[in-house]
Amino acid sequence: MARVMNRRKLDLPTIDQTNITAFIAKWENTQGKGSELADFQSFARDLCDALNLPHPDPKSDANKDGAYIFEYPVDSFDNDGQLKQGKNRVDLYRRDSFVMEGKQTGKKIGSHGWNTAMKKAFNQAENYVRTLPVDEGRPPFIVVVDVGRSIQLYSEFSCSGGLYQHYPDTGNFTTTLADIAKTDIQQRLQTLWLEPHALNESKYAAEVTREVSATLAELAKSLEQAGFEVERTAHFIKRCLFTMFSEDVELIPEGSFTELLEGIKQTPEHFVDSMTSLWSAMNTGGFEGQLRTKLRRFNGGLFTDIDPIPLNVEQIQLLIDAAKADWRYVEPAIFGTLLERALDPRERHKLGAHYTPRAYVERLVIPTLLDPLRDKWNTVQVEVEVLLQSEAKKTEEKALNTLREFHLHLCNIKILDPACGSANFLYVALEHLKRLEGEVLNSIRDLSGGQASLEAEGLTVDPHQFLGIEINPRAAAIAEIVLWIGFLQWHYRIHGKLNLPDPILRDFQNIENRDALIEYDSKSELLDEHGQAVTIWDGFSFKTSAVTGELIPDDSKRASVYTYSNPRKAEWPEADYIVGNPPFIGNKRMRTSLGDGYVNAIRSVWDSVPESADFVMYWWEISALEMSNKCQRFGFITTNSLKQAFNRKVIEKFLSNKKPLSIIFTIPDHPWVDSSDGADVRIAMTVASKGSHQGVLGIAVDEESLGDNEAKVSLKTSVGKITSDLRAGADLTSVKALVGNSGLSSRGIIPHGRGFTLTKDQAINELDYDESKGHPHIRPYLNGKDFSQVSRGVFVIDLHGLELTDVINHYPKIYQWVLERVKATRLQSKDKQFREKWWLPVLKPIGIF
Repeated sequence: MARVMNRRKLDLPTIDQTNITAFIAKWENTQGKGSELADFQSFARDLCDALNLPHPDPKSDANKDGAYIFEYPVDSFDNDGQLKQGKNRVDLYRRDSFVMEGKQTGKKIGSHGWNTAMKKAFNQAENYVRTLPVDEGRPPFIVVVDVGRSIQLYSEFSCSGGLYQHYPDTGNFTTTLADIAKTDIQQRLQTLWLEPHALNESKYAAEVTREVSATLAELAKSLEQAGFEVERTAHFIKRCLFTMFSEDVELIPEGSFTELLEGIKQTPEHFVDSMTSLWSAMNTGGFEGQLRTKLRRFNGGLFTDIDPIPLNVEQIQLLIDAAKADWRYVEPAIFGTLLERALDPRERHKLGAHYTPRAYVERLVIPTLLDPLRDKWNTVQVEVEVLLQSEAKKTEEKALNTLREFHLHLCNIKILDPACGSANFLYVALEHLKRLEGEVLNSIRDLSGGQASLEAEGLTVDPHQFLGIEINPRAAAIAEIVLWIGFLQWHYRIHGKLNLPDPILRDFQNIENRDALIEYDSKSELLDEHGQAVTIWDGFSFKTSAVTGELIPDDSKRASVYTYSNPRKAEWPEADYIVGNPPFIGNKRMRTSLGDGYVNAIRSVWDSVPESADFVMYWWEISALEMSNKCQRFGFITTNSLKQAFNRKVIEKFLSNKKPLSIIFTIPDHPWVDSSDGADVRIAMTVASKGSHQGVLGIAVDEESLGDNEAKVSLKTSVGKITSDLRAGADLTSVKALVGNSGLSSRGIIPHGRGFTLTKDQAINELDYDESKGHPHIRPYLNGKDFSQVSRGVFVIDLHGLELTDVINHYPKIYQWVLERVKATRLQSKDKQFREKWWLPVLKPIGIF
């Protein structure tokens, strides 16, 4: 059963295949003995003719912008760091598409010498990209051409300074001259020229993933309505989806599960027996009668204790609809988030909410994990080259052993996400590590004459290296399957088959379902003075406002508050790198969100963290302590309040230790999508390393919306010593307050409830604010950032001095506004006055602005 992704059809030029044949014939006997520059330009023009693409523009005064030309001038730097304008030339530049570098290697394709020459050409092109004018932006592709013989593609679709990586993957990024006869290669090259971002598979994968998740959510909802427990439903759907994936990557015969479902639809009473037979065979391996084939052994715990749910015809059809998607392209980086929402009735309302864009995750994963590993890989490559140039005996074997040792290092490092959710950070780390491993294995094969794959022998980067701690049991279970799907997808795309040893899945127990901060002997419900259980809003359940249509807390959904017996520090598994996105809970919301008992427990255990610090700082503290053990680097997403005094106290003590840490990468203010509710937030990224080092400070200078809550963020970077307030340079946090300034300023008033603030348009159009006359209870609202940066232009509702009946009688529109947007949240407050006076933003006058 052939499966094709539902890609948007591109209007590409028609190609005359006789021109392709003539092009290949002309260049297949090229020996690389002519002028490299002339031959490259001739080859590029001939390729454009064969693919029916436009030629580069001529250099002339009429073409000053140089959007598509040969020999595009770029700046460079001399050994003293001085700028030399226009001293380098890009062989072929097409703005917003590619930088192309041409070489005539004269070496056998795939040989060590050829790989070295092509790598040098890529490095040269990458340097050109870095020196493009700022207003040019970065192109999504680097193209390296061995004239008349091969074309290599590298992509970086965020165009924001990330790593250029093999496109579409490590096994298929090289196109030989003969490959250009293939239709799919011709279309790829045409699209590279004309609409390069259409080659970004993740965009299409996101569409497929959303459709699949919506279908599974509909099935989960119907099963819950039929009375099946949530946990049983979740495990059942998890097995179904992995079976769908298995047929698309040929772990079971292609299309066999879909065909089985279509047959069972006629006799749904046999569904349970049919699934029991299939999943039992997948668990143990062996002959499966329905599929009339011998199956491999999956194991790994996924198909143990199977308990299939009986389905009716309509429910089986939903499974069929989900199975018809191309699971080879389901995107694990977002699938886990969407699946978690789909399987949890409390979170299903968020299914249409936005997920964290992959490019945002990569922006933290790369400096935390990939940069240090690629630095080591670059050193290994230099060592290997030096050995191969030596005339001493057995140097080739030493070079091969050097490569093997580095591969073994990759297969043994451990990456921990101590608040892993459904594993999107771990999956992105896994994919990048697999890409790096692919480069290393290619070098080993080239040097060893194509010896048997180490992967087939079981020596490969795999999910056991990616560790997670997650308190939500459903999310923890999803995290495991996300890693396995991502791992198997990667191998299938590279090799076209899964040549891995049995069992396919292994129960590594690498995702731990537990609290990341404390351990305890037991917990018991907290009782009030009347002996009744103390409860808080469960933090998950929302309802739709009948007036605004917005989601507001559903106060009827309650969770018990607990006390903890013998709380103590939780231990984390040893890891080389720690990365993640802990919960966004401010210090003032911790008791409301987590309960008094839990907050008291963590504060008693982790008394080294100030009580004024946000929840995320407990993860920062523990990770910094882990640096005294095995950990080399850690990187976290936090809210952008990290640099404020109440949080940076945690950071300062580690930067000034006798054995200090250094912040080696930071972006103090960056857009994000909160995984808990899909809301837009502003965050900070920090990456810390052992020792005293300078760091890279990235300041967002431009944010261009890409749709779907993602922005293309352009950064201005500088290098210097990063201080705890996330600045580069002098440590302004060490300055002392002047006594003479005491009492001259205050922090101002902070309304307790986001619903009290509104835009100017909302004030005028919905609450009858008159710009010329003002309003006694709607006022302009300014904070420090409004003065120091761009003003938000917001207003605040201030009902101080009014009883609730006054608001209802005299300001009914304002009453309705705060009723719908404020009351549900304020009723969760621990402060009795805030609960009882929920319509007041603060309990004293805000004052005149």
